[in-house]
Amino acid sequence: MIVYGHRGAKGEAPENTLAGFTHAYRHGVRHFELDLVLSRDGKPVIVHDLTVDRTTGQNGSVGSFTAEELAVMDARRNGKPWPRAVGIPSLETLLNEYPDFEHLQLEVKKDTRQRLNILCNRLTEVIQRRDLYNRVAITSSDQWFLQQARRRDPKVRIGLVTDRKFPKPVNVAARLHCDFLCIGWRICTEAIVNDAHRRGMHVSTWTVNRIHDMLQLEARGVDSIITDYPTSTRMYFDNRSRSALHLPGGQNKADNTRSENPVQAV
Repeated sequence: MIVYGHRGAKGEAPENTLAGFTHAYRHGVRHFELDLVLSRDGKPVIVHDLTVDRTTGQNGSVGSFTAEELAVMDARRNGKPWPRAVGIPSLETLLNEYPDFEHLQLEVKKDTRQRLNILCNRLTEVIQRRDLYNRVAITSSDQWFLQQARRRDPKVRIGLVTDRKFPKPVNVAARLHCDFLCIGWRICTEAIVNDAHRRGMHVSTWTVNRIHDMLQLEARGVDSIITDYPTSTRMYFDNRSRSALHLPGGQNKADNTRSENPVQAV
């Protein structure tokens, strides 16, 4: 089971900050999901909302600030308490800091088409310049944006983000020629997973914070889960793997575990 840290490590550190990515990275996490918005000076920055209000306590749209101005804000307002101020980083800053990551899901939020058009160009440039074709997927719930990403460079991997049963998510993703189906875990069925796999898609479910739910999704065949608690989740699956090595025939008793507790309690 591949474990992606949601917004870095949203349940363990301030979301979408270098502090969160660093925290998870030090505990062995190498797969991350993060959100991207365009700054005033045309740089992809890592933030979930189109405004800075919720996470920094300041007011205004992300697009009204430069990447440098966003980097010196204090983005601890929403999420896990943290002892030091942490700003809103740019995508390039994260890539420079951790060049050996394994895979990133870069989720682009709905915005004006003019801004999305520029952001699409910037992301394509970054992927091409750094040769990240096999290590990055651009994901979004905005189908127009995904079409633009596919048109810019057919080699760039894209993924549909959805939590709707209708229209059928696999059909929508297939029509867009998606490589990833990023689906809300509550609507993810074995039939959906099998259909997506038949069409060559990686199925990633969000946002999964209980071991019980993770194990059910694993049984349905999902390829990865996105969680607010990536370090404790990794610890659980790593411990399960080690335990399996010491059981006769490699039988994994942990597969039958059904914990109702949040992952952070594991």
